[in-house]
Amino acid sequence: MIDLLAQADTAVDGLKAVGAGLGYGLAAIGPGVGIGLVVGNAITAMARQPESAGMVRTTMFLGIAFTEALALIGFVVFILLNFA
Repeated sequence: MIDLLAQADTAVDGLKAVGAGLGYGLAAIGPGVGIGLVVGNAITAMARQPESAGMVRTTMFLGIAFTEALALIGFVVFILLNFA
């Protein structure tokens, strides 16, 4: 009986780790798509108006930073779920 309880405890820990990893994987999809859209639109804007490339580049990096913050929040939630 004690062996069965010990196996259940390790199974719960394993499922907890799988759920946390799956959650972070899903949380990383949105920022990945967002960064792709930001960079793609910035390149299109620089190609259409090369004289404003400096301003567009600065805005692009700000957009990447804000979008990447979402991925970092997802990573922190992953760590909290995995080790809490």
